[in-house]
Formats: sequence, C-alpha cells, structure tokens
Amino acid sequence: MKLTATTLATEPELMLLDEPTQGMGHEDVERVTQLIKKVSANRTVLMVEHNMNVVASIADTISVLQRGQVIAEGPYEVVSRNPQVLEAYMGSTEAELEGAHGH
Repeated sequence: MKLTATTLATEPELMLLDEPTQGMGHEDVERVTQLIKKVSANRTVLMVEHNMNVVASIADTISVLQRGQVIAEGPYEVVSRNPQVLEAYMGSTEAELEGAHGH
C-alpha cells in the first residue's frame, strides 16, 4: 500500500483503498491499520478489505456485498452477526466470522 506524503498533502476528502493489507505479515498489517486510522481523520475512506481484524478495528460502517448486491450494512458488531452474512461467507449461520468480536 502506498500512502505517499504527496497524496496526503493534497488533502483528499475521499480515499479509495483496495485491500491495503493483502499479502502483508502481521506486523505490517498492524502498522498499516494504524496509519489508515490516522489518515482517515476528517475524510472518508472507502476500503475493500477481507481481513476481518482490520475491518473490525477501522470501519465505522460496513457494507457486505454478495454477487454485487448489498446484503447487510451497519456497524461491524451488527453486520458480523447477521445470519445472511454468515450464510454467504461462512456457509452456515452457526459459524462466526474470523476476527469478529475479538476472536
């Protein structure tokens, strides 16, 4: 992920991030997560991310899509327990999203 000083110097109101932690080791994921939190102050960040720990620690609002359709939207605590989300991504409503709720 490249968040350059030049990009931030333009003071963008909206930042689009596509899987910013993909392929990173645990230490780097934590560092990038903290950086995203820091630079998201006073701006909107739209991020596609599959690491639920990152999503849980950064996102205010989550939208879950399945085949291009929004199936759930709201805070992580609510969306991560949504039966339709669990069925779509875990194959069962009995499962829990990895990284959800501090696990």
